[in-house]
Amino acid sequence: MKKMENSFAVTGFVGKDASIHQFTTASVARFSLAISRNEKNGDENSRTSAFMNVEAWRKNENTSSFDRLVKGALLTVEGYFKPEEWQDAEGVKHNRVILVATKFYEAV
Repeated sequence: MKKMENSFAVTGFVGKDASIHQFTTASVARFSLAISRNEKNGDENSRTSAFMNVEAWRKNENTSSFDRLVKGALLTVEGYFKPEEWQDAEGVKHNRVILVATKFYEAV
């Protein structure tokens, strides 16, 4: 039987310096990652880009890797997808998918 797995690996450029928030025992870095791909339409090639929201959690004593999360850094990010759902003040439901990074490193 085939097994479903919630995981991803993607390479892209950090869109802006990470926003880092520290809590009692852990810290989270939130940043955007610009990813792109080539699309071919007949003889014409075009590049399609998107910015993905990423968050990375680390224990407070292990946040040195957050130093890599600066605008323009080319990183490979591995992790899983986390759906979020909320309701705004007007009662409208919203949802989005966040990429949770379990690993990130300089792309080669």
